[in-house]
Amino acid sequence: MMFRMHSSEQLNPAQQTAITHLNGPLLVLAGAGSGKTRVVSYRIAQLIESGIPPSEILAVTFTNKAAGEMKERIHRLLDRYDHPTICTFHSLGAKILRESIQHLGYAPNFTIYDEEDVNKLIRALLQSLDMKKEVKRCRTLISQAKNQLCSPADLDLSELPLETQKAMPEIYSLYLQRLREANAVDFDDLLFLTVQLFQKHPDVLEYYRKRWPYLLIDEYQDTNQTQYLMARLIVGEQCNLFVVGDPDQSIYSWRGANIQNILNFEKDYPNAKIVRLEQNYRSHPNILDAANALIAYNDARYEKNLWSDREPGEKITLFIGDTEREEANFVIQEIERLHSFHQIPLSEMTIFYRTNFQSRIFEDYLLRRRLPYVIIGGISFYQRKEIKDLLAFLRVIISDHDLISIERTLNLPKRGIGPTTFEKMRAEAAEQQIPLFKLFEQVVSGETTSFRLSARAREGLADYVKIIRALRAKKSEFSIQQLLIETIRETHYLDILRDDRETFEDRRENVSELVAKAHEWESYHESDELEAFLEELSLKSSMDEANFTGDRINLMTMHNGKGLEYQTVFLVGMEEDLFPHANSRSSFEAIEEERRLCYVGMTRAKDRLYLTAAETRFLWGGHRMMRPSRFLREIPRTYIQRC
Repeated sequence: MMFRMHSSEQLNPAQQTAITHLNGPLLVLAGAGSGKTRVVSYRIAQLIESGIPPSEILAVTFTNKAAGEMKERIHRLLDRYDHPTICTFHSLGAKILRESIQHLGYAPNFTIYDEEDVNKLIRALLQSLDMKKEVKRCRTLISQAKNQLCSPADLDLSELPLETQKAMPEIYSLYLQRLREANAVDFDDLLFLTVQLFQKHPDVLEYYRKRWPYLLIDEYQDTNQTQYLMARLIVGEQCNLFVVGDPDQSIYSWRGANIQNILNFEKDYPNAKIVRLEQNYRSHPNILDAANALIAYNDARYEKNLWSDREPGEKITLFIGDTEREEANFVIQEIERLHSFHQIPLSEMTIFYRTNFQSRIFEDYLLRRRLPYVIIGGISFYQRKEIKDLLAFLRVIISDHDLISIERTLNLPKRGIGPTTFEKMRAEAAEQQIPLFKLFEQVVSGETTSFRLSARAREGLADYVKIIRALRAKKSEFSIQQLLIETIRETHYLDILRDDRETFEDRRENVSELVAKAHEWESYHESDELEAFLEELSLKSSMDEANFTGDRINLMTMHNGKGLEYQTVFLVGMEEDLFPHANSRSSFEAIEEERRLCYVGMTRAKDRLYLTAAETRFLWGGHRMMRPSRFLREIPRTYIQRC
């Protein structure tokens, strides 16, 4: 090759084959840690060195960060600044539409609506139809329809109220009409309208085919239907298509990713060449062999076997505790041991869990031991909205004076008391030198008439006062756990969460985990005072907000771990209905995706991998016997040491 090759980046034979196959369709099956970014960058450099003008090369990634890293790498290789077009799918769509959207009847200076703009528009449409809820669900359905190139009528509307099901076609039609009237597009339109442009105007499509005769796509297993079709239209009959991906790491079907796009590559492009990148530069062989054995249980995949020339490494450590507390204690003790005796930086260790609520008990132990940590791609348990809402209700139960907690809970659900009205009542309470809640009681009983409330606001305030009084009456006779459950019931808090169907399951699980925290706290503290419980949680919350800098332990869901690597990885909660998740129980395809997710988690580990579980777990008010995850049975004992 003519371009500069750094000694640290020498290519292995499979990588060399991939970058020198210049014309025709090529699928690079890039296993975890196999150097795929290096291959894509060298492939682009090879094309340019072969005489292909950079302007004729288009490389598409999924994140701006990946695009930036690719540009930097190519600059280092070629030492030139006339780069090819390297961008995300959505950036590509925006670029094409800015140049050619007039063919669809829009002006080129269109506005791109962000999520807030879109929700505001849908909310206005629903109000015009005398419908007030389901904003986010309608938004999701419209997004799914565009990403799957279908109408909302073709989607599953069964979870929506009957009224919304019937109105959905009209909502969708009005939504499109309002966007066009405003000369605006949403984020999904950047792909959806680009496909429409290509399909309706062959001359425009031909222009872009000639402009970019060489197309490269990274993370092809993550493409949805619109991205897939967009790529097929651009490559045309020349088929100079180079895609890199790994069906074994396809874990985003809930975002619309379609694994069949990569599995059907040879069917879509009959003359395609397949190159497998199986040499792993990240993990010890013992970890890779275990991951290979696990993923072999999947049917929807290309055969591939990761290997490494590193030393075999330690066996995978398996720990099954009696309870989730014992599991968490083991994990944190191991982190302390590895950090103290093996000098492994905290930042090189991570705790992976399947769902967000599982972070709580590990956060508790880390806070207790004063070990700094960071939640990657999420929010600390005690900072999550539903947790803060319920703790605020508990604070109002014990205090008439807690303005912040009263303000937070007063409109859960909406009671028609806006910020202006609240501020007037706060000022009135201050002038009378009485607690705000006492003023509420006076307003409801008619004792004070210093200001007027609308009928809806007065009714809402009366409902709020009634609920708080009822809960206060039960405080002395109920345990903290019972009082929390009663608070959830009396306030209809789960119904409030149901308004956002997308996040309901995660938030419900977090609420359940707070109930488990209350039970756990009462089991291990002599005092059963609600005040002491809230004080401890307030301290945890304050510590969460502390600006830890430097070395920190990583906590995250396995979905957020894709593309990352660590010296030591803990996969926790390896139990049926936790991982694989209960929602996947009735679907073969969903179980396969859960197994791919486990595979992704395992292959993040470079040196040490731990798998942990609990025999019993406190869930929704009671102890439950848990069964070990099937994934533990699918990993041969040869690679595991029981602790």
